[in-house]
Amino acid sequence: MKNAFDRITSAVALAALSPLFGAVAVAIKADSAGPVFFRQERVGQFGKPFRIHKFRTMVNEKPRVNVSAAGDPRVTRVGKVLRKTKIDELPQLIDVFVGDMSIVGPRPEVPEYVDQWPEELRPLILSVRPGITDPASIKYRNEAEELAQADDPERYYVDVLLPRKTQLYAEYVRNRSFTRDLQIILETLITVIRD
Repeated sequence: MKNAFDRITSAVALAALSPLFGAVAVAIKADSAGPVFFRQERVGQFGKPFRIHKFRTMVNEKPRVNVSAAGDPRVTRVGKVLRKTKIDELPQLIDVFVGDMSIVGPRPEVPEYVDQWPEELRPLILSVRPGITDPASIKYRNEAEELAQADDPERYYVDVLLPRKTQLYAEYVRNRSFTRDLQIILETLITVIRD
C-alpha cells in the first residue's frame, strides 16, 4: 500500500505542481548562474546510493561542508525564499516517483554521515526507503537557525544533531505504519503553513 501511495501521490503532485516548478526554474536561472537542480549523492534503502533532487538554493560551487546554517552567504536571494517555504524540497517528489525515496521515511544522509550512525542502528534505518519528511524533519525544522548559533556548524551537526536525529529515524522505522505516515504528512503540512 505504501509503495502505491507514494507512486500515485508523487505523480499527481508533480503534475499539479508543474507550473510552480516552471516558475521556480525561471527565478533560479534569473537570480544566479548554474543549474536549476542541486544533485548530491545520498544513501538509500539497503545502502544503495542515489542522487537526490532539490532546487538549487546556493551559488553554483562545490560545497565546502554538508550543512548550511542560517545566514550562510552561499545562499542566493531566491534560495532564501525557497528554503523558508520549503519549496526547495519539492523536487524530491521525482525521487519518490522513480522509487529512490518515499513520501515519509528517515531523511537520506550523505555517506559520511551514515558512517557516523551506530552500527546497530544502521541496518534498521536503511531497511526502508528514505523520505521527504519524518518526525526528525518536523522536530528540527529550524535546524539552520540552531546551527547558526554554533562555532562550528558541521561539528555541531555531527556531534549533537545527528545522534538525536538518528534515534528518531530508528524510532520511526520500529513503529512505522500507514496511519502514522498520514499523521506525519499532516503534521508536516501544518508546520510548513505555520512557519
